[in-house]
Amino acid sequence: MTAPASAHFFGTFTPRLDEKGRLFLPAKFRPLLTDGVVLTRGQEHCIYGWTPEAFDEFSSRARQASFTNRQARNFIRMLFGGAAHETPDKQGRVPVSQLLREWAGLERDCTVVGTGERFEIWDSTRWNDFSDEHEEGFADLSEEIFPGIF
Repeated sequence: MTAPASAHFFGTFTPRLDEKGRLFLPAKFRPLLTDGVVLTRGQEHCIYGWTPEAFDEFSSRARQASFTNRQARNFIRMLFGGAAHETPDKQGRVPVSQLLREWAGLERDCTVVGTGERFEIWDSTRWNDFSDEHEEGFADLSEEIFPGIF
């Protein structure tokens, strides 16, 4: 079964990594991930989780950047170099590679944040710090980034 093209991830959840480095995916996300999940490095040292279809669409757009541009090459290296297509087990656990766990500083307590077409996996302490730091500016940014929407 393929996830709908308009699959969206919403909400904030606090699952834990088990002793084998597997993360329990939020139950609400599991129906969207029947074809698996692509995990890769995200900005701010989190991990991005995508449906395979959404990752293919995003990576297609990313590959259109000029390979002669050093920043584009570096972004592609980081994005694809850490990517892994994983299949959740029957309990909804997905393995998170050692490389990605180290990138995001994941040890046990995690926060999973839905961000629309993808979700982010954060170390819970890092997420709380990030959220606290950016909470005040949230209202101010809305008009600047999305004029006329709010």
